[in-house]
Amino acid sequence: MLKLTKGKYEALNRLSDDNGIISALAIDQRGSLKKMLSKTDMGGSPEEKIVEFKKLISEELTPYASSILLDPEYGIPASQLRDENAGLLLAYEKTGYDATKQGRLPDLLDDWSVYRLKNAGADAVKFLLYYDPDETESINIMKHVFMERIGAECKALDMPFFLEIVTYDANNSDVKGADYAKVKPYKVINAMKEFSKAEYFVDVLKVEVPVNMNYVEGFNSADQEVVYTTAEAKAFFKEQSESTHIPFIFLSAGVSMNLFKETLKFAKRAGSTFNGVLCGRATWKDSVSIFSQDGEDQTKEWLQSKGRDNIESLNDILKETATSWTDYYIVE
Repeated sequence: MLKLTKGKYEALNRLSDDNGIISALAIDQRGSLKKMLSKTDMGGSPEEKIVEFKKLISEELTPYASSILLDPEYGIPASQLRDENAGLLLAYEKTGYDATKQGRLPDLLDDWSVYRLKNAGADAVKFLLYYDPDETESINIMKHVFMERIGAECKALDMPFFLEIVTYDANNSDVKGADYAKVKPYKVINAMKEFSKAEYFVDVLKVEVPVNMNYVEGFNSADQEVVYTTAEAKAFFKEQSESTHIPFIFLSAGVSMNLFKETLKFAKRAGSTFNGVLCGRATWKDSVSIFSQDGEDQTKEWLQSKGRDNIESLNDILKETATSWTDYYIVE
């Protein structure tokens, strides 16, 4: 087992449930959420809408989640309304990437540091990295160095570092297509191997499932080809689990709640030892249109019923499928 400082160990406890499972709610979206809200005729600026929506999500749903992931740009007011038992992760990256430049290079928020995120109440820092193991060497070296710097900053301030990795193919922009599905296991697993190395000081990986479930035998629609047999998909989940020696949690990647829950069950059957989830849009996305069209009261009503049910039903599945991060770490 790996040794973790007392400060980081206690922080991970605050982010987890009583069983050491991370059942976190993610609403650190900025650009994408602004686009969703801008399609409406609501009054007020897009920035005001984002702040108010995040406040509702935090206040209504954190009583049922072990923690919440927010961004410091719009999410600090929401962080102050979270349930007293819910931990807090704060994002450190700028939203999106410059599509006019090669490499989907990362960048930090200009007005924030790990020191400032910690003072704002964060129990952990999260950074999103777009990564293609087959990108040009010069681009990936820049990304490696960038992560080394963030990891060292977190280590110096005794803050857990959650690294979110979203893979892509520099030569194929269609990440939902069959061609990308064929290479996705390689991309995800090799990215995890790279950032599990000691020089990055990553404490928890937030990652995609290793296959596109829409192309798995039995999960594919009638008009969609099978890229992976059931046995092949299970083998990739198992290989992913064995590719790292640190805790890892799954992101929902915007899929439906039903598909995400079925995916977790599949992962368990495959022998995956994942340690929880950071679930975003699958939990709350249906409330965006309600907030936009019907207002705050109707949004609260949806969150208190369907939103709560989304989280609690996911928590039930996590009890059956996820393993504790304490299987990896002991206090230093």
